[in-house]
Amino acid sequence: MTNDETPQDAQARAEGAEAPTVDPVAEALALLTAERDELKDRTLRTLAEMENLRRRTEREAADARTYAVTNFARDVLTVADNIRRALDSVPAERRAAADGDLKGLIDGIELTERDLAKTLERHGVKAVEPQGQRFDPNRHQAMFEVPDAEVPAGTVVQVMQTGYVIGERVLRPALVGVAKGGPKPAAKPADAA
Repeated sequence: MTNDETPQDAQARAEGAEAPTVDPVAEALALLTAERDELKDRTLRTLAEMENLRRRTEREAADARTYAVTNFARDVLTVADNIRRALDSVPAERRAAADGDLKGLIDGIELTERDLAKTLERHGVKAVEPQGQRFDPNRHQAMFEVPDAEVPAGTVVQVMQTGYVIGERVLRPALVGVAKGGPKPAAKPADAA
């Protein structure tokens, strides 16, 4: 305390030393900076969510286009099966020797089968031809096993009903007979490592 100073002045000076003076402009600037950072963060998150939504929507629209005909295609497969059964009901010798009306009928049914297969392929439905391939439980349904020592075990040796895929999905698995008892299938180079 100095000579001119009253005890109240000394107390006020001491209190002033204890509480630092707050600059209102700096305080407002700090608040505005924090608010700006929060809004920037929210904006970036919203933009990221919108981009993810756009990608998901595009993917869902592409899937919808690819798989829209699934139920219809599944129903049409019975027609394809019946056409194949009609052709298989005529023995090969009789088909080769056919003339006149029978030849025309057989040719018409074969043409219809080819046209139906092309139409299905145009809409993304493809036949699975597993004969001689390794059995794949994701694409084939084993109906029976065939003892065959000359064919590697697990190889499809007979196709009872053609399978179909639409895009990357199985529309109907192929019904197959699988070899058993043959030599072990050769290991793939990736399996050996």
